Amino acid sequence: MLWAAIQQTWEPFVLVVGLLLIGHVASRDGLFEVAGSKLSRLRGGTVVLFVAMMLLAAVVTATLNLDTSVVFLTPVLLHTARHRSVKEEAFLYGSIFMANAASLLLLGSNLTNILVFTRSDVRGVTFARTMFVPWLLSITLTTLVVLVWRWRDLSAKPIIEGEDAQHFSFGPGIVGIVVAITLMLVVSRPAIPVLAVAIIVAAADIAIRHRFTLASLTSSANLPMVVGLFVLATAVSVASRYWHVSQHLIGTAGSWQTAGVAAASSNLINNLPAAAMLSAKFPAHPYSLLFGLNLGPNLTVIGALSSMLWLRVARREGASPSVWTFTKIGVVVTTVTLVGCLLIV
Repeated sequence: MLWAAIQQTWEPFVLVVGLLLIGHVASRDGLFEVAGSKLSRLRGGTVVLFVAMMLLAAVVTATLNLDTSVVFLTPVLLHTARHRSVKEEAFLYGSIFMANAASLLLLGSNLTNILVFTRSDVRGVTFARTMFVPWLLSITLTTLVVLVWRWRDLSAKPIIEGEDAQHFSFGPGIVGIVVAITLMLVVSRPAIPVLAVAIIVAAADIAIRHRFTLASLTSSANLPMVVGLFVLATAVSVASRYWHVSQHLIGTAGSWQTAGVAAASSNLINNLPAAAMLSAKFPAHPYSLLFGLNLGPNLTVIGALSSMLWLRVARREGASPSVWTFTKIGVVVTTVTLVGCLLIV
């Protein structure tokens, strides 16, 4: 039972470590900071800037995983808001709501995608084609909810302060991103190939710039938390093989019920253990299950690893995230995105 559970759960955690490693090197290349700096110079008001930043977060989430987006983009979004002298709440909460909402597109965008489809031979391209329209809808609705919520802040005339130009140096990070995206599209089980690419990218960074350290990755990605959730997900997977209630619920549930059970489970025990528990047997409605597992965690900060990383990163950057505000706005974000996606699939 234990070995079967480990076989089910190890791949997504290996994949996220590889993507975080690639993201770490790309961040050292200045990729995220330069992207944020370029967008901050867009013509138009703060609303235009906010929408552009949400699109950046959606793209980074889809291609490099939502945890990578939260760790490396949250500081960029906060800096951009402060540079424009606007209240930062829209950028702060938008970064995490968008990370969860935009994690539907690729197999590697969220660990839950791999957990659910670990027993399936679905190709990344097929998965992306099925999820493309729900992904577009979820990122659009998320942007609109946050925009309406903080409209007064975002519609105020910004005061743009002077800022040093950011520089991007082409290096192994951008190469690793391109190769990782390709692998996640064409390979049904990309974890080991992406990790191999990440190790090569890190080794190249050491050889070229002598600046990469494992300690800095561990600090920025919070690897102990990742390992802890892997242990918890494996334990839940083992338990679910003896206790069949969850599998019975999913086995007899329709599309909407499946999404509801997944969303509720995510906010009770975190979406990674929930994914392991609810997909011990391949579900009848796997995409609906992912809607609940990926969009449901926008309800509480304990719903996903990304939310817990966001809380840590935001506080490190001097922001003051509120768990109550997260849930208060998250109820709306979760409801509209979950219902919207279920209606079109």
